[in-house]
Amino acid sequence: MNNAANHAIDDLKGSIRGQVLQPGEPGYEEARHIWNAMIDLRPAVIVRCAGVADVMRAVDVARDHGLLLAVRGGGHNIAGSAICDGGLVIDLSPMKSVRVDPRSCRAYAEPGVTLGEFDHETQAFGLATPLGINSTTGVAGLTLGGGFGWLSRQYGMSVDNLLSADIVTADGKLVHASANTNEDLFWAIRGGGGNFGVVTMFEFQLHHVGPQVYGGLVVLPIAAAKDALAKYRAATREMPNDLSVWTVLRLAPPLPFLPTEVHGKPVVVFATCYAGPLENAPSAVEIVRTFGEPYGEHLGPMPYAVWQKAFDPLLAPGARNYWKSHNFDTLPDGLLDAALAALECLPSPQCEIFFGQIGGKTFDVPVDATAYCGRDAQYVMNVHARWSEAEDDARCIEWARAYFAASAPFALGSVYVNFLTRDETARIGAAYGPNYERLVAVKTRYDPDNLFRHNQNIQPSAH
Repeated sequence: MNNAANHAIDDLKGSIRGQVLQPGEPGYEEARHIWNAMIDLRPAVIVRCAGVADVMRAVDVARDHGLLLAVRGGGHNIAGSAICDGGLVIDLSPMKSVRVDPRSCRAYAEPGVTLGEFDHETQAFGLATPLGINSTTGVAGLTLGGGFGWLSRQYGMSVDNLLSADIVTADGKLVHASANTNEDLFWAIRGGGGNFGVVTMFEFQLHHVGPQVYGGLVVLPIAAAKDALAKYRAATREMPNDLSVWTVLRLAPPLPFLPTEVHGKPVVVFATCYAGPLENAPSAVEIVRTFGEPYGEHLGPMPYAVWQKAFDPLLAPGARNYWKSHNFDTLPDGLLDAALAALECLPSPQCEIFFGQIGGKTFDVPVDATAYCGRDAQYVMNVHARWSEAEDDARCIEWARAYFAASAPFALGSVYVNFLTRDETARIGAAYGPNYERLVAVKTRYDPDNLFRHNQNIQPSAH
């Protein structure tokens, strides 16, 4: 950084409520590490914001001194956009307020909140909104990319439940965006990622869910997978919207309800969440039991907040991760054959392929209603390569790319932007389809110099 930038950073240290961390200072190393251990970058400065005023000051410093700017919420993004080399990071993780209004079924969440923290507050009132499947994921990044989870078939995407937001734009000013105020900006942040500013408050619509739902896992041997997945495919479109069933192909983890001899064997897992009336649950999930004879199953009532943490052990921070993703409207035999072939050559026991079932209410929203446009996706597939040692990078990445290529002929051609890795900037257009040009226009209006570019970037028309 030049002298003027260094002076500005020194001024920041005395003028914000939060922390300003630079290399060598206590807390810097911890603050620069994020969920994906493949990302190893060293910012010149990390501004851990305590409130909106801190965010505004940090945006001003980055803009006025030409610093590369990254924005960190939960730090879960696979591409590692939360951290940059040599620039300024706005770290929102200290901003963790969640206010719930149970009478109006609204929640107001700051951008450092994780899914688990959000659920902790809303479930105290038996309320929830569709947000992901991993409790340590950040609400901000997940929502800005579209967001989906166990409740999406019943209540839509995360962005379909976003009622308003406060945003610090590139000029350092705080604006409010909703269906009636700054409508173009509100449209763009509902799926357009962090391209338009720093969201400092999210207002969500809540729904009566829990505190008990009915769910769990049914684990089948891989020899039964083709037939089981064909039955699953046939059953999907007839399932009620309050039932979500995702499928995962991987090596069996050491789950307590599985025989010891099954641990480490290839399996197909059906993960089920029923959020309707508990008295209807056993009959609603019975369809999953018809898919085949399982190695074991664990189905029953449980707190919604507990189910939201069920996959946390398989998604803990500190591992190396690489993803490839497609959207599908169905699961044809050729796709299933390719998936089973990929499972035969797993490069790491932590690797998996999952198909997240959405559809339902997500289909009911017009494609141009939000920046998120994947309204025809019945399934979102994630090829999740995960491993521990850097020496295995090439092998694991190649495995993910190979299955991605093999599955491409069966895909819709669109993609969920939150699943794009750093090397997939060419697919940004596919993430937004017919909405892309409108996003460019909004970007040009609110961020003409592309200050917010350390992301899956939508470039303003001047660039």
